[in-house]
Amino acid sequence: MERRNDTELLAAALSGDGDAFGAFYRRHARRIAAFHLARTRDAQDAADLTAETFAAALEALDRFDPQRGEPIAWLFGIARHRLATQARRGAVEDRARRRMGLERLVLDDAGLERVEAAATAELVRVELREGFDALPADQREAIALRVLLDHDYAEVAGATGSSEVVARKRVSRGLSALRARLAASGRTTR
Repeated sequence: MERRNDTELLAAALSGDGDAFGAFYRRHARRIAAFHLARTRDAQDAADLTAETFAAALEALDRFDPQRGEPIAWLFGIARHRLATQARRGAVEDRARRRMGLERLVLDDAGLERVEAAATAELVRVELREGFDALPADQREAIALRVLLDHDYAEVAGATGSSEVVARKRVSRGLSALRARLAASGRTTR
C-alpha cells in the first residue's frame, strides 16, 4: 500500500519514478472513470476519457503547482477538459459520419479484450526492456546469449570468459530480477 500523499507521488513521478505515477493512477482511476461514466453514460467512452485524462496528467506533471490546490482537484480539472474536448470532437465526428452515411464503430467485448491484451502486451514489452537495460552488464550479456541467441551454457561461458556455473547464475539472477520487476508492476508475460 502506497503511503505517500498525492503531492509526493506527483513530485516523485516528475523526477522519473513511474511507479509513483502508477500509484497515483491506481488511487484515483475509479473516481475519474465514475466521473466520465456519469457524464457520457457510455462505458467505452468513459474508459477512453479516463485513459486520456491520466495521459494528459502525466504529460502535464511539470505544470502541477501544489500551491494552487490539491492534486485531485488538478486531476478533475484535466478530466473536465478532456470531457469538453471529447464532446466537441464527438459532435464534429457525428456530423461527418452522418454526412457520409457511416455507422458509429462500436467495439464488442471481444474487440475490447483484444485492445486491452495488445496494450498489456506492449506495457510488458516496455517493462521488460527497461528491466533488461537496468540489469548489470554481465547478466544482460548472459541473457542475450542464452535466451535471445539460444546459445547453450558452454557457449555462454566461453563468450563471457566464465565457467558454466557462473553463466547459469548470471542468467538465473537476471531472469529472476526481470520476473520480480514484472510482478512488482502487476504485469505478467502469460
